[in-house]
Amino acid sequence: MKILVINAGSSSLKFQLIDMDNQEVIAKGLVERIGTVDPTTDLTYSWGDRKLKEIQLKKAADHAEAMAFVLDVLQGKDRTDLEVAPDDARGHLKGTGVIRDLKDIGAVGHRVLHGGEKFTASCLIDDACIKAIEENIPLGPLHNPANLMGIRACQKVLPDVPQVAVFDTAFHQTMPPKAYRYAIPTEYYTDLHIRKYGFHGTSHRYIAGRATELLKLPRNSRIIICHLGNGSSLSACVDGKCVDTTMGITPLDGLVMGTRCGTLDPAVVEFICNRRNMTPTEVLTMMNKKSGLLGLTGSSDMRDVTARYDAGEPEATLAIEMWSYVLKKYIGSFAAAMGGVDAIIFTAGIGENHVRAREWAVEGLEFMGIKVDHEKNAAARGEAKISADDSKVQVWVIPTNEELAIALDTLELSTKK
Repeated sequence: MKILVINAGSSSLKFQLIDMDNQEVIAKGLVERIGTVDPTTDLTYSWGDRKLKEIQLKKAADHAEAMAFVLDVLQGKDRTDLEVAPDDARGHLKGTGVIRDLKDIGAVGHRVLHGGEKFTASCLIDDACIKAIEENIPLGPLHNPANLMGIRACQKVLPDVPQVAVFDTAFHQTMPPKAYRYAIPTEYYTDLHIRKYGFHGTSHRYIAGRATELLKLPRNSRIIICHLGNGSSLSACVDGKCVDTTMGITPLDGLVMGTRCGTLDPAVVEFICNRRNMTPTEVLTMMNKKSGLLGLTGSSDMRDVTARYDAGEPEATLAIEMWSYVLKKYIGSFAAAMGGVDAIIFTAGIGENHVRAREWAVEGLEFMGIKVDHEKNAAARGEAKISADDSKVQVWVIPTNEELAIALDTLELSTKK
C-alpha cells in the first residue's frame, strides 16, 4: 500500500510518498510560494536517485491547485503551464512518474500541529475531526489553519481516499496534571485550556518506540529524548510514555533554539512593551523569530555559531554556553523527576549530525553515570550507541522519521476502516 504524507504550511506543501510494503520513500518534495504575490510556485522534487530543483509552475492560487500539481508530478503528467528555471533544460515532467494513476494512493496522512486535549492519538478525518481542529486554532493560530488547507486540498482532489490526522501534541497527552498544569487560577485551565501541551510529539513517539526495540530496556525504563534542531525539545518517558516535556502551550518554551528564546520570566513581555512601546504580539514575534542563537549571534545556524565559537568570538561563546547549560539543566531535572535515567537519545538535525553538541549536552554529568565515548560519538552514523562501555546510562543517536510515523498511523487507521 502506498501512503502520501502531507505537511502543509501557510504557503507551502511538503510531501512524501511511501511504499508501506517495505517502508521505502518512493518520492518526496516541497511546493513553495502557494497563494503568494510571487508570479510562480516552486517545486523541489526527488524520486529514486534523481532530483529536480526549482520546477516553476505559474502561480498556484491555493493548496488545492498545489496538490493537483503534486499529483501530476507523481503520475508524470505533462502540463502546459510549466516553466523551468534557466539552468534546467527540461520543460516537462516526463519521467517523474512513480505511480500509474491516483488509485495507487491508498491513503493520505496529515501532520497537524495542535490537537489540544481532544486528541490523544491519531484519527481518521471526518467532519467531527475537522471541527475539532478548527476549535484548536486559538492554540495553534499559525499552523492549524494551514494544516486544514492541506486536508481540504486533498479531500478535493482525492475525495475517495481515506485521510488521517496525526497530531504533534498527542504523544504528550500522557503527562500527569502535576507536569502539564500551570500554577495559575483554575478557571484559566477549565475555560481557556491553558496548560503545557508539548510539540515534536510525532518525532518523540517514533524515537520512544525505536529505542524500546533497539536498547532492550526493562519495563518502566526511563528515557530522555533530545530532539535538537532549529526547534528543540526534550521529553521524559517512562516505559515509552511521556511524563514531561520542555515545550509548553506553544513551542516557545524550554530550550534555547535557533530563533526562539526558550524559558524566561513572562514579566519580560510587559517590561519590553512598556520600554519599547511594542505590543505583546510584537514581543512574542521577537521571542519566536528573532531570539535564541539568532538573537545572541546574528545567526540561527548551529554550524555557523560553532565555527565562530571556535574562532573565539565572545557572542558565539556565550550562545554555545547558554545552549548547552539550559539543555543540561533540563536533562538533570528530568532525571530527577523520573528518579533516574536509563538512556539518553539524541535526534533531529543537530542531535543526529553535530558531534560536539552531543558532548556539550552531557559534559559534566558524569556524576549521574553518563559517559560518552569520544571515538564512538565522532564515528556515529545513523543509529549508533555512543556511550562508553562503563557508562551506567546508555547514550544513543537515533535518526527521527516523522513521516514514517505518520504513515504507520495512517496505514493502521485506514486499513481498519
